[in-house]
Amino acid sequence: MNVQTVEPSATQNALPANIVSPPANIRRLVLTGFMGAGKTTVGRLLAARLGWDFLDLDAYIESRTGLAVPSIFASHGEAHFRQFESQALACALGRENIVLALGGGTPEILTNRLLLEQTPATATIFLDAPFPTLFDRCMMQALNPGATDRPNLADPATAEARFLAREPIYRRLAQHTIDTANLTTEETVATLLKRLHMPPARRR
Repeated sequence: MNVQTVEPSATQNALPANIVSPPANIRRLVLTGFMGAGKTTVGRLLAARLGWDFLDLDAYIESRTGLAVPSIFASHGEAHFRQFESQALACALGRENIVLALGGGTPEILTNRLLLEQTPATATIFLDAPFPTLFDRCMMQALNPGATDRPNLADPATAEARFLAREPIYRRLAQHTIDTANLTTEETVATLLKRLHMPPARRR
């Protein structure tokens, strides 16, 4: 299956004046957060601002397996999917000058957290927002033609419980947390770029 998995930034052939540089010790930026956090949207714009490549981990898994993520869950179960996910994450972290958007459940797995924490020159950023904001964003996205189906949001109470379980994991894993509730995509990227040049918050 011939699928483009790494998206070259729009700046690959010509570097415009708005290209910015991350700290010299950072060669990978990883975005984590729940559904609706904007990991893919922010990640694409961030990669363009840096002149880096963008990679969505779920899309990368699909290209490696030839199966859509829901099909992997349905045919093989979550445990098998998580194996694919860890393998894909390890491969993705072997690249440099890349912005990587994780799946919402990726950090729940200890193997994945260790990969992220132990890969040098890698900064993880948690895109945070309250669950009602995230839920509303997902509902709005679902109205767009060709939108990705989100069966995990079919039961809002279950989805919120999942968010509450994951939120402290996101927070502990990340070197930087950005509250995106009242920020546009452009404002989120600008805030993120400024934050990278600040000392990381102490993990709790």
